Amino acid sequence: MELHNLKPANGAVKNAKRIGRGEGSKKGGTSTRGHKGAKSRSGYSKKIGFEGGQQPLQRRVPKFGFTNPNRVEYNTVNLDVLQSLYDAKKIKNKVVKDDLIKNGLVQKRDLVKVLARGELKSKLEVTANAFSSKARDIIEKLGGKAIIIDKK
Repeated sequence: MELHNLKPANGAVKNAKRIGRGEGSKKGGTSTRGHKGAKSRSGYSKKIGFEGGQQPLQRRVPKFGFTNPNRVEYNTVNLDVLQSLYDAKKIKNKVVKDDLIKNGLVQKRDLVKVLARGELKSKLEVTANAFSSKARDIIEKLGGKAIIIDKK
């Protein structure tokens, strides 16, 4: 057996239906599309969301709400998370955004806000885009610094 004498198994290859090639082929006339109507015509495609004339879902469900285009969305980091990273020696006394990115807490383009959940025992110098007032108080009580950087 060589490449030039290979062929598919018997019955594996079938001839395609030759549609619209005259009445003698039994697939002429309407070309298997039935009589009249949009589906019988060339170029037909139903609209996205069309439900056979029934009122489509996107028109049955009411519109509501408002999305503020000027909303500033922060990715949050809590004090207990910072303490656990410090205990695991994954961050030093100075915490910057790069440290949080390396530990998978925020993405590169995220704005970071530090919140006050949990307990902080270490003196840290934390740099972020925003702080809750309680988090800032806790950090500064322990002798650390809460440094705000501008929103880039």
